[in-house]
Amino acid sequence: MARIRTTVDGLVYEDDVEPRMLLVQYLRERLGKTGTVIGCDTSNCGACTVHLDGLSVKSCSVLAVQANGSEVLTIEGLERDGQLHPMQQAFHDNHALQCGYCTPGMIMQSIDLLGENPDPSEQEIREGIEGNLCRCTGYQNIVRAVQDAASKMKPGSAPAAESGAKQTVAGGGA
Repeated sequence: MARIRTTVDGLVYEDDVEPRMLLVQYLRERLGKTGTVIGCDTSNCGACTVHLDGLSVKSCSVLAVQANGSEVLTIEGLERDGQLHPMQQAFHDNHALQCGYCTPGMIMQSIDLLGENPDPSEQEIREGIEGNLCRCTGYQNIVRAVQDAASKMKPGSAPAAESGAKQTVAGGGA
């Protein structure tokens, strides 16, 4: 077992984990962050995308021990005080989902995209989300949602969910 200490959605967790446990498994099974979904287990689909130290990663390709000392933001950590993150709201407003399976990862990747390019063209959005697969929507409403969110988010500002007080939780969950 390996001891890790990581901040997830603003809370600090200390846990003993198997060295081979994937970050997606840790988030879902230990912390109950089931919004981070397991899609393909091969890092092809992007459904498990989270932010690790501010950058989007496919959590099925990161070991939990690699997140030791890091900050993780999941889809559950975006909402603050009953308000959806602008990207979540844009996905809702623009009907950018059908089955919803890819949506958490797509939202997390889209937020990262806007962090790098606050005013992307349609082509830049399509290229920015190309590592996240959607089998239902045809992507057009996803692109519209990202454009909508870009128009509402100020350049350089981090989502409110990425700041705030931290609370330590020993033992994670299970």
